[in-house]
Amino acid sequence: MNDDKLQVAEHGRDESLYPVSRREFLQGLGGGIIILFATGDLGQGQQRRGERPDFNAYLRIGEDGRVTCFAGKVELGQGPMTSLAQTLADELDVSLDSVDMVMADTARCPFDAGTWGSTTTPRFGPILRAAGAEARAVLIGLAAVRLKVPKEQLAVKDGVVFDKTQQSRRVTYAQLTQGKRIERHLEQAPEIKTVGQYNLIGKPINRLDARDKVTGKAKYTGDIRVPGMVSAKVLRPPSHGATLTSLDTSAVDEMEGYQVVRDGELVAVLHKNPDQAEEALKNLKAEYDIPKARFDDKTVFDYFMDNAGEGRVTDNAGNLGSGRKLAKEVVEETYLNGYVSHAPIETHTAVAHFEGDKLTVWASTQTPFGLHRQLTRDLGMPAENVRVIAPFVGGGFGGKINFEQAIQVVKIAKIVKKPVQLIWSRADEFFYDTFRPAAAVKIKSGFDNSGKMVLWDYTVHGMGGRGAKLFYDVPNNRTTLHRELRNGERQHLVKTGPWRAPDNNTNSFARESHIDVMAARAGIDPLEFRLKNIQDEKFRAVLKAGADKFGWTPAKKSPSGRGYGMACGFDVGVPVVLFAEVAVDERTGSIQVKRVVCAQDLGLVINPEGVALQTEGCITMGMGYALTEEIHHSDGRVGDLSFGTYELPRFSWLPKIEMVLIEADDEPSKGAGEPAIICMGGVLANAVYDATGARVFQIPMTPERVKQAIAARA
Repeated sequence: MNDDKLQVAEHGRDESLYPVSRREFLQGLGGGIIILFATGDLGQGQQRRGERPDFNAYLRIGEDGRVTCFAGKVELGQGPMTSLAQTLADELDVSLDSVDMVMADTARCPFDAGTWGSTTTPRFGPILRAAGAEARAVLIGLAAVRLKVPKEQLAVKDGVVFDKTQQSRRVTYAQLTQGKRIERHLEQAPEIKTVGQYNLIGKPINRLDARDKVTGKAKYTGDIRVPGMVSAKVLRPPSHGATLTSLDTSAVDEMEGYQVVRDGELVAVLHKNPDQAEEALKNLKAEYDIPKARFDDKTVFDYFMDNAGEGRVTDNAGNLGSGRKLAKEVVEETYLNGYVSHAPIETHTAVAHFEGDKLTVWASTQTPFGLHRQLTRDLGMPAENVRVIAPFVGGGFGGKINFEQAIQVVKIAKIVKKPVQLIWSRADEFFYDTFRPAAAVKIKSGFDNSGKMVLWDYTVHGMGGRGAKLFYDVPNNRTTLHRELRNGERQHLVKTGPWRAPDNNTNSFARESHIDVMAARAGIDPLEFRLKNIQDEKFRAVLKAGADKFGWTPAKKSPSGRGYGMACGFDVGVPVVLFAEVAVDERTGSIQVKRVVCAQDLGLVINPEGVALQTEGCITMGMGYALTEEIHHSDGRVGDLSFGTYELPRFSWLPKIEMVLIEADDEPSKGAGEPAIICMGGVLANAVYDATGARVFQIPMTPERVKQAIAARA
């Protein structure tokens, strides 16, 4: 095997799947100091998920003194372009404006599994910090030789190494790298900075991409233009599971400047103008075989529960029978949550351009390397001949882990032998997108005379268990997941997939609603009830800090009429608590969210400004799934194909948002992209109950459901 290629064969992986070899990458860099990051132990288990074992990012300090980081991560709007640059600049002791981030280009960046799960900061951040520290150590070593002083006598500031005893004796990073080609492979993490040594880490930094995005300079996939490019629009089936039985394209074939392409079930019309291509779709005559749907958005929950297969117990402690005997009262309820769309501002988009035996694809995706692997396999092309670039991506939320639009456009471009751009329409997005699964959660619980929980039997139908693991202290508990139907049928009629903090939004809504139900039955304040049943000191600290910020005080009666609610959650290692105040118009059923306080423990916070933006985004997006967002469907047909019926939160809805971060600079950083969203369903349902005395068991809490709950209250 070529020594310049990664030694991946021994790990049972096909070397051809990896697009960049070390030699190929280094040949394009020129002079400078280059650090190759190892994964292994530094990557916190990434190798187990199939990532390349040798290196997964590069760092270069160039002859001009600029620092470039080549990373497979994608900028989806969540801010890693800024926080990663901030991290690297701090460890290298250079100015932030001297750092360039090159991201998500399979021809320029090394392998990365994808951008999801709030993992960029906690998993990639430490590797990047270690590489920065390694590069700094290399440069100090070079400076010691150049200045003829011991390394211990040197210090660094803004890319300048100087003698601490005689600061006029100095040399810049740029001067040290000129004429040298130094390659270092980071095998073990060097000593990184600690609390008290940071210059940039922990400081609020404005987004580095903000100006480009505000001015329109930033390029998304829809902005890509290739000479000779045409636009494609795909023919959308009438329902999920429909099969094309006949197609008459004659009306479009006779239209000058148009072309119809078919590859199996994929049918597309091409034209230079995307609007004209989409208009021409109306002239195609297609017939489909449409299967009979087993359920619709109203019957889905009963169908899942009535036809549940054998469940899988994921957590089990104590004895449920003993718990029932100890319980003063047993409380049993079922909580429902329907299908939800990701609804990103940028719909799935891709451009495909074949040039001879090479292919370049620009795609709005969270997984450019996953797309690269699939294209390499599907087309039978050498890995080095396929390049995938993920430019700025206008929102993903888990939905752009998939890249069906890119597969479609490559098929089309291969047939027509010209560059093709495919931008899904909003209706296409609603149809082809993977939805957050609909689910029903049944909970049977009990508490004793002191208000301690003694029983917790938690059963999920329709989705997974993220967020279902119990952080309350209940000696007798069981969690069961039903993800299969007993008759072997596929559970969901539509495609489902990750949706910001997958499963945890529904699980937290169900759990935290039920905790409040028990607190009310026990006659105990919701905050006191939680503190009584949570022993973990970190969680208790978050609870108390959030309560102090909100100004929570026990009510004289429950419900109090104040419209106060609270909810706890745990996601990606982060304990989070939300407090909210709402006003409810009982005549119309409308809910006004007036104030939300979010408290969370994120460990070392790299960029507090970035965390604030992510927290505000989570709370805003969470208002959508809690109050209005829901996909309606019947006969396999998606009933919401525009924002005319699928209602997103509006600026006028936004409450006052306040954030509390627990100071924990001596602990590892955790991801902030998801935790704040998981409690929005629960906190608002609990606040609505406190305002009205009506418990809503299904989200979104539409005005109709709120009015029904008010009418049904005792």
